[in-house]
Amino acid sequence: MTVRFASPAGLEDALSLLASDPAARVVAGGTDLVVAARQGRKPLPESIVAIDRIAELGGHEVVDGSLLLGALTDHAWLAGSPDVRASWTALADAASIVGSPATRGTGTIGGNLMNASPAAETIAPLVVFDAQVTLRGSGGAERTVAAADLATGPGRTVATQGELLTRVSVPAMAAGSGSAYIRLEYRRAMEIAIVGAAALVTIAGGVVHEARIALTAVAPTIVRAPEAEAVLRGSPATRASFLDAGRAAAAAARPIDDVRASADYRRAMLEVVVARVLAAAAGRAAGEQIPVPASRWAHGQEI
Repeated sequence: MTVRFASPAGLEDALSLLASDPAARVVAGGTDLVVAARQGRKPLPESIVAIDRIAELGGHEVVDGSLLLGALTDHAWLAGSPDVRASWTALADAASIVGSPATRGTGTIGGNLMNASPAAETIAPLVVFDAQVTLRGSGGAERTVAAADLATGPGRTVATQGELLTRVSVPAMAAGSGSAYIRLEYRRAMEIAIVGAAALVTIAGGVVHEARIALTAVAPTIVRAPEAEAVLRGSPATRASFLDAGRAAAAAARPIDDVRASADYRRAMLEVVVARVLAAAAGRAAGEQIPVPASRWAHGQEI
């Protein structure tokens, strides 16, 4: 098969190519596309549009307290940014354990979102942060979609043929908030989460006033854990409350059996991971210096 390849330098040129060629597929860092093709899991598409040279898709800044990320923002920047580490720490946790150093320097936030893997690291933090993504089509048409609503299944999103994800907007954190992302892993690099969880908690007077929890690798898409969130709201920020929330998340989850883990194992580990990620998020809300990535810290904890 002959593969058609284009590398437009402008956003409108890329959108025109996508609109005119139904077979065209977008590539940015290529960390998923190339690996899948080399391993024989998925052939290269017959038409590739590379967007890595498009300046309009780059850049990142904090504006009025919100974090604005161009689609080409790479994981290495997210992992190392002082702003991200200070205010959106769960995103730094997740980005810092994506693949290898080479993967983090090449893979992008837009690619991670549009790849729509239920085990993707950075999506769960974006879900608990109530992040929004901008999808743009040819002719300047734009729409905004919640990060939580972007994926419809493994490898599938609500984006239509011809639309590009151009920007991610992450709101400012409320005072007294802390966040974390933790995954269950067998090794320290090039790992895929067996289960993972992101948490955002807002605490005042030792009581959890707001809690958001998102789970990875336990459903066809990354999902919230409303039962666990309900357990936490109004509860003291204590180990006992975190364990209760972990049990609630595990009881409500419906993970699958696959070659990497059984459903029963995932459910049992989810209870532990949720309790640990809540402890890390609450610790950060209280001013504890819990290092990035929180997954490394969590392995030494009793919960």
